[in-house]
Amino acid sequence: MALVVLFPPGTDPHTFEPTPQDLVALSRADAVFIAGAGLEEGLARILSSPELQGKVVDLSAGLPLRALAPDGAHGGTDPHVWFDPLLVAEWTRTIESALGRLDPAGKEEFAARAAAYREELAALDRWIQEQVAVLPPARRVLITDHWALGYFADRYGFIEGGAIIPALSTLAEPSARDRAILVDRIRSSGVPAVFVSPEFNPDLASELARDTGVRVVVLFQGSLSAPDGPAPDYLSFMRENVRRIVEALRG
Repeated sequence: MALVVLFPPGTDPHTFEPTPQDLVALSRADAVFIAGAGLEEGLARILSSPELQGKVVDLSAGLPLRALAPDGAHGGTDPHVWFDPLLVAEWTRTIESALGRLDPAGKEEFAARAAAYREELAALDRWIQEQVAVLPPARRVLITDHWALGYFADRYGFIEGGAIIPALSTLAEPSARDRAILVDRIRSSGVPAVFVSPEFNPDLASELARDTGVRVVVLFQGSLSAPDGPAPDYLSFMRENVRRIVEALRG
């Protein structure tokens, strides 16, 4: 059984456009696993094509999903489920079940591997709790490039203080009013850092930093790093992000 990853490292999932080779790989797949919760909305037409009927597995189906913005004002569902390792553990159950249906002879091996990985995820969750415990509640405020860290905030006791682009995707443009509100929030809260993805518009981040004095910190959000980078797999992805968050917010 071979694994093909559709989104390469460094790809913004909100802007991904499949190549002809990607479409061929999809048509030949026995199963197509998606994060779900609206993340792959741009691929909806392809994923609903007759060739993929019965093959698409939505990993977030049935999970306790949250609203995109903390006040619910912007509508929509938050698709960034992977920022909560315990929800990712539920993904493994769905994957295990789907693979078991495709390859009944391998069910025991799939179950064993899934159980072992859930233990690693539980250990990751405990480690994150230990790391963020050094931050007093007043420091647990996350300003991001777009609404991306809601599940992380809910799980580990942070507040989403604002977003440069208060929307699902970094493709949107902040209005003058949105920007003025965010600047006021940053100045009043005294947060020392704003967190952006590697793909985010550097001019917007730099402008905010100049106006408020905050530090701009890059987090991996919708993609892993390259294999030789600091976040080549999910566990490394979370650990690296947590280190950067805690370091930045400790001041």
